[in-house]
Amino acid sequence: MNNNTPRIPETPEENKRTFPLGKINFILMAIAAVVIITGFLLMLGAPSGDVFNADIFSVRRTVVGPTIAFLGFIYMGFGIIYKGKK
Repeated sequence: MNNNTPRIPETPEENKRTFPLGKINFILMAIAAVVIITGFLLMLGAPSGDVFNADIFSVRRTVVGPTIAFLGFIYMGFGIIYKGKK
């Protein structure tokens, strides 16, 4: 036999495709995406325009929003590498 010929699966179990990421990975990544978007929304605010607006230095915009977005990115990495219990 030629080693380049594709092997034909003999049982239905062998015929099933395996994907690198499971359903739980996609759920975890969706949760992480929501957390990241929430962090970016917390950083939003009214533009300062021509008049100085001290709100651009608020704790929500400079600390809370970036921290939540960063934690969302960390959680996204966890969601990608998580291996479910078998």
